[in-house]
Amino acid sequence: MRILLASIYPWIYVLLFLTIPFDNYVRVLPNILMGILVITFPFIVKKAHFKKLKKIPTLLLALFCGYIVLNALVSDRLPADFVLIKKILLAFGLVLLYIPIQDSEKIKRAVLFSSLAVILFSVVNIFVIINTSEDIVLGFSRQVIEALLIDRLYLGFIAILSILISYQSIRSKFHPNNKYFLANIIINVLFVFLLVSKIAVIILGLLFILKQLYGAKKWLRFPTALIIVIAMSMGVFSMTHQKNNEGEKRSFFESTLTWELRTEVWNCVKHISQLEGLLGGGLGVNETKEQLVDCYKEQIENDYKRGVFITLRHNTHNQLADIYFNWGLGALALFLCFIVVVFFVNRKHFLPTAYLTVLVSYCMVENVFHRQIGAYYVGFVLIATLIQYQLEENKSEKED
Repeated sequence: MRILLASIYPWIYVLLFLTIPFDNYVRVLPNILMGILVITFPFIVKKAHFKKLKKIPTLLLALFCGYIVLNALVSDRLPADFVLIKKILLAFGLVLLYIPIQDSEKIKRAVLFSSLAVILFSVVNIFVIINTSEDIVLGFSRQVIEALLIDRLYLGFIAILSILISYQSIRSKFHPNNKYFLANIIINVLFVFLLVSKIAVIILGLLFILKQLYGAKKWLRFPTALIIVIAMSMGVFSMTHQKNNEGEKRSFFESTLTWELRTEVWNCVKHISQLEGLLGGGLGVNETKEQLVDCYKEQIENDYKRGVFITLRHNTHNQLADIYFNWGLGALALFLCFIVVVFFVNRKHFLPTAYLTVLVSYCMVENVFHRQIGAYYVGFVLIATLIQYQLEENKSEKED
């Protein structure tokens, strides 16, 4: 029985990652697959499997999860906070459920194919809209945005993971599969740029700079990265002096709807921080939402915009701020310690460092744990950073 379960288990995990982007359409399926994995896990896991995990980072992550549960329990907020806590536990759980799997290639292929499926689905919908509507502006049209399978931000997240996996899978010498991985990189990069996913574009730029620091010639690493940083800074500077139709100067970020939203939210985050002072135990999930809504009522002057923010009850759009407001300084300190330790453990290797860069970047502009899809892909990033040798190609494989 154990042999049969062990042979089926990886395919269930693969199917889970294939269905994640379609969560809005088949919401029950990922939950069923997770349930099957949880039930099967005790029957196939061995003591040796736990050795795959990096001990200190995993311990810090476990301490963080335990701390926020205890914090909510002691503060009598567990029922309200658990809606969010369970998504954080989901990401951590994906790491534990992964350790019996010996072949990481299947999981990586699942992410690649799910990314291509999302792109294909979105492109087909966009072509349908173009053929049935007039005056469509690609990338900015509300109709085009709604045609996408998932939010642009998470589409960018999946695309970047797919690009990193493809880069990781390309052999240094000729291999017939190299052309497919290269094609996948090109498709995902083009899709990110065509959809004007500015956050994803910026993160791709950061990864390109990061790669220069891992170049073969050490003496070229820093000068190359410095030149790229200067060039990108000049580009950003030029964008911050654009003019609108009335000739009024508006920055690149001010003219971007999503960034304007975050600017308003972060102003309220700053306001609440100053109002509350140092938060030892946190406010809790519900109180954080209420204080943000109260701030929107007071701080936003435009009636229409204020009504939208109050109705949608926008969260902090910064995972670090969200952790701090919800569970206090201790939770934030543990999460940051985890990030720092993971960085130092993996700092000599580009790919796990790149995955960590992606995670931190998205945490700076989004509450990734507020969406189930975000929790799933954070789980994949944790796998890439906590079980490094499983997801990295060996040098011998690069020679094939």
